Amino acid sequence: MKKILITGINGQVGSELKALAPSYPEFEFKYTDIDSLDIGDRENVLKVVGDYIPDFIINTAAYTAVDKAEEEQQKSELINATALRYLAEACKKHNTWLMHISSDYVYHIEKDRPLLESDETKPQGIYAKTKLAGDKICQEADINFCILRTSWVYSYYGNNFVKTMIRLGNQRDELSIVADQIGAPTYARDIADTLMKMIVKICGSAEKEGLKGTYNFANGGVTNWADFARKIFEIKEIDCKVSNTTTEAYGAPAPRPKWSVLDKTLIQKNFDIKIVDWETSLKACIERLDAVPES
Repeated sequence: MKKILITGINGQVGSELKALAPSYPEFEFKYTDIDSLDIGDRENVLKVVGDYIPDFIINTAAYTAVDKAEEEQQKSELINATALRYLAEACKKHNTWLMHISSDYVYHIEKDRPLLESDETKPQGIYAKTKLAGDKICQEADINFCILRTSWVYSYYGNNFVKTMIRLGNQRDELSIVADQIGAPTYARDIADTLMKMIVKICGSAEKEGLKGTYNFANGGVTNWADFARKIFEIKEIDCKVSNTTTEAYGAPAPRPKWSVLDKTLIQKNFDIKIVDWETSLKACIERLDAVPES
């Protein structure tokens, strides 16, 4: 039985992976949080991985407070970059595959087409720069890896844009939301499902080496944050007006990419991944929240 170790189990993707695990009885799972596996502690990483010797590590742990990272650069660098050295070292020692989640923020370029994995990267802000540094560590390490760059993640679990909009929409008559950032909201459940399908494909492939690399993944379609909020209110039948504002007017401490539309051709080709439209996944998430609100 193949073994999978998951970091950051209490985060959005980690929680979705744990919920999906019963659908994959052919795998053994080990769930870790910062108390049981601090990826920023080299000795802790080497010991936990060495004791378990997983076939795959899915690293969902990350420093994701984009604005706070401007003040906590050292912490962001430790979790998003330096920790990847420790994970890569452990993976190399035990011939373990590293599945690592990255971000659309690493690109920060504007194109007249969806962004390719091979496009240049010009990250702005500490969070974006540390995420790209982590990607490069994976890419340059002598290990088997898959990096999954994704965008605008939300989930049934944790705090996220969807839950915030539902809460605020019920409290206020009008909200001002940024409309000049373009991308695709991505349901963490779909990310978890994709990661598991990738692992299954790797396990069954005779040409595993050909599957390693960096991949974009997001739900299908294109929108902006204001229209995303409008769709949430439409599905929930919340009577809250959304007015458009700009990134500049919003004035967040850290820069945000204006163009986060990701080309998913490569992951579809190599892993036979079907891309679900963002509106379809949003409805699924809200139906789940309505059926059994997260405790």
